[in-house]
Amino acid sequence: QVQLVESGGGLVQAGGSLRLSCAASGRTFSRYFMGWFRQAPGKEREFVARITWSQDNTYYADSVKGRFTISRDNANNMAYLQMNSLKPEDTAVYYCAATQKSSSWRSSGTYDYWGQGTQVTVSS
Repeated sequence: QVQLVESGGGLVQAGGSLRLSCAASGRTFSRYFMGWFRQAPGKEREFVARITWSQDNTYYADSVKGRFTISRDNANNMAYLQMNSLKPEDTAVYYCAATQKSSSWRSSGTYDYWGQGTQVTVSS
């Protein structure tokens, strides 16, 4: 099993920045692709970003490309989501997730392990 705990959410003004952290505990963190998803009130959970075993392969949803950066530190079992130029429409609960699958990673059903989520609220 992999256990994930997110932190770093909060209230931020439009145009500001936040960095979300995901602390992982488990047998072999480096085996997993890591993803970030978000869910706004009344909406479905949506894909935000993912990273493979190393930091050289990342993918982003069009809505956050150029503003968000996903990264990981395998030595310390950590994953991150740096969020810049935040907009009110970014307001959501953000979830860290882990999967050993190398495809279909845009789908939340692909991921086996999830954190509890951290609230991000962007005011206008």
